[in-house]
Amino acid sequence: METAIVSPFQYSLIYNAFSFTFATMAAATIYLWFGRSQVSSAYKNAVTISGLVTAIAAYHYFRIFESWESAYHYQNGVVTATGIAFNDAYRYVDWLLTVPLLLIELVLVMRLSREETVQKGWRLGLAAALMIVLGYPGEIAADIPTRALWGTLSAIPFVYIVWELFSGLGKSIDRQPEAVRGLVKQARLLTFASWGFYPIVYMAPYAQITGPEAQTVIQIGYTIADLVAKAGVGLLIFAIAQRKSEVEGHGTPHTA
Repeated sequence: METAIVSPFQYSLIYNAFSFTFATMAAATIYLWFGRSQVSSAYKNAVTISGLVTAIAAYHYFRIFESWESAYHYQNGVVTATGIAFNDAYRYVDWLLTVPLLLIELVLVMRLSREETVQKGWRLGLAAALMIVLGYPGEIAADIPTRALWGTLSAIPFVYIVWELFSGLGKSIDRQPEAVRGLVKQARLLTFASWGFYPIVYMAPYAQITGPEAQTVIQIGYTIADLVAKAGVGLLIFAIAQRKSEVEGHGTPHTA
């Protein structure tokens, strides 16, 4: 992506957003992995993967933060480009790894039958990876038609994932212990809401937002979506795992 000369306010806003997100993802990772001891063995994998998602995100946000620092020189209230391009590809590498895992952690915490877990995990994981791969050419495209083409192709697996979340997993949610159904539905809804935010940000250039303004909208928008989709959903997955461990530990039967 070509480096746009942002204003001092825009530079500081994005700089602080990257710093905050790195710290949040790192803290969420520590919390989730230490929290594994508070859930039963049936849900440890779901919590471990939740922590893995935030760990991968923390690493990539650290690299994004470094790249942002390298792309600009900020001194005496003036921002100048260093000539080193800001590397936004870190986001897509991160999403290629974390987005499939986000869906897999949701499937795992539901504790479906082994066959259903494998089937849904593979289908959703592959659809998520395909969505990211198809979206990247549009993200780096210099013209709107090319961006629109790849964005439309990327929307096909996205629609399939949404259908699976609300139709394919709907019946499975109804079979969850009553005490956790609300939390599982919240996790599903939060996943959908945060993912729905990505295409809105992706379409920012369609609204004739260009240059530093587009850079700011895209970076802040994607960062907010990442915080919700990874740290937010991860904490919900942990809450579900903890609640189900308590319910099932007290003799409430689990219906698979």
